[in-house]
Amino acid sequence: MGKQVENISLGLKENWQQFTLLILVNMMVGGMVGLERTVVPLVGTTEFKIQSDVVVFSFIIAFGVVKAFTNLISGVLADKYTRKKVLISGWLVGLPVPFLLAYGPSWNWILFANVLLGISQGLAWSMTVNMKIDLVGRKNRGLAMGLNEAAGYGAVGLTALLTGYLAAHYGLRPQPFYIGIAYTTIGLLLSLFVIRDTRKYAALEAKQIQITTSGEQTHPPNLWWVFKETSIKNRNLFSVSQAGLINNLNDGMSWGVFPLLFMSMGVGLEGIGWIKAIYPVVWGAGQIITGPLADKWGRKPLIVWGMFVQVLGHIVIGVEIFAPLTSGLVGSVLLGLGTAMVYPALLAAVSDAAHPAWRASSLGVYRFWRDMGYAIGALMAGVVGNYFGLIWAVHIAGMVTLLSGIVVWVNMKETKSN
Repeated sequence: MGKQVENISLGLKENWQQFTLLILVNMMVGGMVGLERTVVPLVGTTEFKIQSDVVVFSFIIAFGVVKAFTNLISGVLADKYTRKKVLISGWLVGLPVPFLLAYGPSWNWILFANVLLGISQGLAWSMTVNMKIDLVGRKNRGLAMGLNEAAGYGAVGLTALLTGYLAAHYGLRPQPFYIGIAYTTIGLLLSLFVIRDTRKYAALEAKQIQITTSGEQTHPPNLWWVFKETSIKNRNLFSVSQAGLINNLNDGMSWGVFPLLFMSMGVGLEGIGWIKAIYPVVWGAGQIITGPLADKWGRKPLIVWGMFVQVLGHIVIGVEIFAPLTSGLVGSVLLGLGTAMVYPALLAAVSDAAHPAWRASSLGVYRFWRDMGYAIGALMAGVVGNYFGLIWAVHIAGMVTLLSGIVVWVNMKETKSN
């Protein structure tokens, strides 16, 4: 172990070159999700003539469930093998996705593409998170997560906008999906040739902490122990996990609902592209500010108030205070701002509470619950949309977001060390 950790040090400034390269990789990862934000629900209703909201949203359900379970095992794989090998595996699985989305002859091919995309995202995005946390140590954890998620979700939003523009000018398929070929190629090449593994940095941090109070924490525990600790037993980790789930419930709902809802209100493809883009762009760019604030103010205030700002976004969209396009844009800004407040603080809070020996596994469990929110949100939206109309999916998402924020407010203790 001594040889592994000598000549390295923790910190953002000390490791800025690798950190910057990981930012670039995560932009490619996020761009792959952005491919689907604007166009795929409309492919289902327009090209494949699907009438059921549940069936249309099934691609999000498939993506969310597969990504959630992949997150769960990605942490174990990272702890057992290396971060870099898992990252490369994620890109290899993702290579067919843009071709399947562009040329798949039936809806089942779109679902298969989303199974592959879920595996790819679960491996690749999880590793960019773990590798940045490894590099920076405790001091700049919120900033690191802010920059990571800003890059990823900024790319989601910009790609959603670009695909909306391409769809408006060239049609729903295949042109909007060509940019995914560039994303997978660049991401794989960077991961193969310039990204270095970071597990030795986690080993260095573990050595510095030198926890000796519990055998459970000095030796990496099994996944079932970490799953129970992260999901139920630890009050902070439970609070964070349920908040993460509800955050992505909102995202899963909006992913499927917004294109169809605003098209039914008379908003055009480019307008829908802007609505779909502004949410993740504000979410992404905002984290450049909210990440450092999580280090300065603490994790809990940003999580609680971020949830409440998201509720305001649901109210603006659901009550239709303005014209449809304006409501969509203002509501999406509020949803993006609230999520920007919450996201880096949640990741930092998990990293605070979990020992480096099992942190990657704990982050995997948290991300399991968080990304199950995609599937739960899409399923809820589909069922509610079929029976009560899509606008009621927005109302229900707002209600559960309010309850989730209250749970964090009452149950969570601040995790940031002074």
